[in-house]
Amino acid sequence: MEAGLSAADQSIEGPLKGHHHETYVISLPGRAGRYKLREPRRGLLWFDRRCFASEEELLRTLAGRVSHIPEIVEVERGILLQGFIEGRTLGQGVLPSKALSERHRRQLGDLFGELVAFDVRDIAAQRVCDGADLPLDGDSCGFLTRLLRFTEHRVYREHGAPYRALFEDLGVRDGALGGLARQAESLTERAFALVHGDLHRRNFIVDATGDLWAIDWELAMIGDPLYDLATHLHLMRYSAKEAERVGRDWRRVVEERRSECVKGWETDLAVLLAYKRAQSVYTDVIRAALALRGSDGRPDWQRLPRLAWRIKGALEAARGPLELTVEPSVREVIAAYVRWFRDHPPTVTAPPAP
Repeated sequence: MEAGLSAADQSIEGPLKGHHHETYVISLPGRAGRYKLREPRRGLLWFDRRCFASEEELLRTLAGRVSHIPEIVEVERGILLQGFIEGRTLGQGVLPSKALSERHRRQLGDLFGELVAFDVRDIAAQRVCDGADLPLDGDSCGFLTRLLRFTEHRVYREHGAPYRALFEDLGVRDGALGGLARQAESLTERAFALVHGDLHRRNFIVDATGDLWAIDWELAMIGDPLYDLATHLHLMRYSAKEAERVGRDWRRVVEERRSECVKGWETDLAVLLAYKRAQSVYTDVIRAALALRGSDGRPDWQRLPRLAWRIKGALEAARGPLELTVEPSVREVIAAYVRWFRDHPPTVTAPPAP
């Protein structure tokens, strides 16, 4: 944090809960509203492919062309802060599967429409992805193939290397994404657009007037616009009826704004949803192991049953996409984690000699 900033200061709120950053909310002299001061969490594992170096630079590009997103202010040369959206998250105090109100469904549709209508050539924000690794516009197969490659190599082989035995114990074999890679070859070509990449309940804020704001754009990328719908449906856990309704809304709005973005959407949506279910297994298995290990390196067994239920659900949902041949029970998931921690005890460093 910058010198002179303290959580004890009455003008500062935080740190706020968040996965990728430690965030404080501050007031700026002479400005209405409040702003977010953020620092990346150290040693964080990224489970999603990133495209832009600065979320703030991207949002500054989108200002005035995508509605209900955080304002950006430059407090000093090169120092950008995001406006803090006052309100509650869309999921605060409601059931995870709760349907959106008609007003919020309409505003979600407006967001999808604005994103596909936005000309990505106008984005000046610095890219962090390798240009040689970017698929050509409309190459939906190449887009999903690169996501699969990221999950296979960065998440499973790199981040997941210490947990290889745990994956195997849970029935996730090496090369389990091969079936999805073959399905990717059948995807229809669709015009690319800017996608948010993480549209779930905690990334929507409802303000005092009831309007819906989209926050946390750090996973935004240029790619297949259908990926935004697939990610949203996967993370929102709608009922089948509500998911179908949101899908129809997406098709209608996107077709009105840019019809080439909806080609083959009904067939290809199933493939992208399958990828999201598979991706969840890799991230959830690793995150559960990290969540169980306390600050002293020892496992917190009281948290294991709840996490085991989550892992069981993720494995069940991804049984087809990952071609799993076993379906472990909650007891078997618990036993797998117990065995993994038994075989990977915490490293104890001897105290220095007096």
